[in-house]
Amino acid sequence: MSQPPSSRTRDQFDDLDLLVIGLGSVGSFALRHAARIGLSVLGVEQFGLEHDRGAYAGESRLYRTLYHEGADYLPLLQDAREEWLDLQKAGRRRLFLETGVLSIAADDAPQLRGVKDTAESYDLPNRRLSAEELHREFPQHHKLGQDVGILDQLGGVIRSEAGVAEAQRQAVAAGAAVLTDTPVHSLRHTPGGVEAQVGDRTVRASAAVIAAGSWTPKLVPQLTPALSARKITLTWFAPSDPANFTPEVCPAFIRDFQSEEGTTHLFGVPTLDGTLVKVGVGDVWNDPPEERAPDDLPRHLPEDALREIGETVHSLIPDLPSRPSRHSVHMDLFTPDRRALLGLISDNVAVAAGLSGHGFKLAPTFGKLAVESATGSGPSLDISSFDPLRFSS
Repeated sequence: MSQPPSSRTRDQFDDLDLLVIGLGSVGSFALRHAARIGLSVLGVEQFGLEHDRGAYAGESRLYRTLYHEGADYLPLLQDAREEWLDLQKAGRRRLFLETGVLSIAADDAPQLRGVKDTAESYDLPNRRLSAEELHREFPQHHKLGQDVGILDQLGGVIRSEAGVAEAQRQAVAAGAAVLTDTPVHSLRHTPGGVEAQVGDRTVRASAAVIAAGSWTPKLVPQLTPALSARKITLTWFAPSDPANFTPEVCPAFIRDFQSEEGTTHLFGVPTLDGTLVKVGVGDVWNDPPEERAPDDLPRHLPEDALREIGETVHSLIPDLPSRPSRHSVHMDLFTPDRRALLGLISDNVAVAAGLSGHGFKLAPTFGKLAVESATGSGPSLDISSFDPLRFSS
């Protein structure tokens, strides 16, 4: 167990302003925000500060403002973009690569309609590309047919583990305390706030934020009916010529390819190290829910699954081989409507869970809003559509 950086003694865990449970993406940003506004805050993580068990692991994530999931996300996305840039400016590493995000699909595809509607409604910087322009400017992509593209010029790539690590570093620098390799066994209300059994300690605080990722139902069992665990599979490929996949010539992309067999969904990131390109296949939302506990998640794909992914990627991007160089498997919690659970679940206790495979980009804002909700100072943005109790009977 690591010791808290602020060197608190055991009895000093009785008078905290805030307890943050889980230091993945949202929890780390909640910790950072709380410390920066002067709260006495403790963050507790059952693993180490950096690990590969969380939904944020896997090197990188896309950031988009042209969001087909709904225009009501836009204020959250804009706030998150500023938060990511602020994190980068205050830190020691490049975290946000402004590559743009290229969406490719048939002109009448629902996903592309949502992107276009958001761009037009809010006059966001974008560039429309005809089929001919796609063929000419982005020859990495094959089988384009008459598909068209929209380049989200505010989009980009976030270095996910590095971003979480930087949020943790800045939180500690601002005065946050941290316990790692320490499970939280229980959380209950007291007259003065909340009390948690944290490892062999009893921790008392005025408020709490629960951001425990796939382990959230253990602490908040009433949310279990609204949450299902699903795998997120990531694969990397060694291109025949890495120069064709640098951020300067290959923006991050989302592609929905229509064929007689149905729609194939791809998302990809240009090479960040000059050697490998990350491309994911399949809409994880359609992956069967995992009945097993997150601790029992299979960490590797079977050979037939790797073969199918590789052949699909190679058929659409021939400069990438038909076999991934490496892969990783992660888990996230999904809600029935694919919107996160964010906000108060009881007095002084806020939750952020069920990010549904597309919440990482919003982690700085979700963390801040969770702190505001738990401490009664907000939320400063409308999160009514993310009500964590909306599925309760």
